[in-house]
This record gives sequence, C-alpha cells and structure tokens, in this order.
Amino acid sequence: MDRSQKADAVAQLNAVFNEVGVVVVTRNLGLTVAQSTELRSKMREAGASYKVAKNRLAKLALKDTDYVGLEDFLNGPTALAWSTDPVAAAKAAVDFAKSNDKLEIVGGSMGTQVLDEAGVKALASMPSLDELRGKIVGLINAPATKVAQVVNAPAAKLARVFGAYGAKEAA
Repeated sequence: MDRSQKADAVAQLNAVFNEVGVVVVTRNLGLTVAQSTELRSKMREAGASYKVAKNRLAKLALKDTDYVGLEDFLNGPTALAWSTDPVAAAKAAVDFAKSNDKLEIVGGSMGTQVLDEAGVKALASMPSLDELRGKIVGLINAPATKVAQVVNAPAAKLARVFGAYGAKEAA
C-alpha cells in the first residue's frame, strides 16, 4: 500500500465510524477463506459489514469520532464489524463465534460507550430493530382486534338465537 492508498483507507474508515451505530472488534485466529466468506455473507444478511483493517490505519481513522475508546482493542490480528442498527453487527458476530472457535469477540463500542466481550454478547441478545418494530405493531394491533371481537360478539349471539328459533319453528 502506498501513501495515497493508506490515506484513502483511513478516510473511508473515518466516514464509516461517523455513520454507524455500533462497531465490534473481533480477533481472527486462523479463519479459512471459506469461513471468512461465510462470515461476510452472514454479516451482509444481517445488514452489517465486516472488514479486516490494519490496526495502525484503524487507529488513525478513530481520531475525532465517538469510537476513540476502541484503540485499546486494536492489537494483533483484528477485524471490524459495524452496522447502523445497534444490534445487527453484534448479533451476527456472536452467532458466528458460537459455531466457530476461530473467531473471538474482543470488544466493541456503541458511540462513546465502550463494551467489553460480555457487553457485546449482551447487546447481541437484545432484539433487533426490525423485531422491536414488529412487537410494537403487534401491541398496537392487539387492542383493535379485541375491540372488533367484543363489538361483533353480541351480534353473533343474537344471530345464533334467531337461528335456533327458526330451526325450532321449522321442526
């Protein structure tokens, strides 16, 4: 990498750090190309991104962002996962790490809040933004459904009574 490529890489990472909701730092302990491709595809499905970046360049990109606290985690063979949804990157990384012992969760950050490994795992156990939206819609929809059932119940009972009288007179 020449100097201009490094400057571009730092600028791209800095732009990412200014836009995302969470960054997770992972340690690569010998992932194969197939495993790394599988991890990237799972990240993409979850709405997250995964990139191996040079630690020195990542530390330069962290300056003047909310994620400055991640500098302590950037040593050794690390990679970064990020997403705008505060749960997506953490959930995808933790799920992959459960099934593959060659990926280790080092830590992460949600803005200025630095998370250790346990914090990232706790974040991953939370429902995603889409799941929360679904629950809210369900909660809003449930009372309306119950009101419709209560309003329709007397009419249905009345119809059954009339039907019974009609059947009784016909017999």
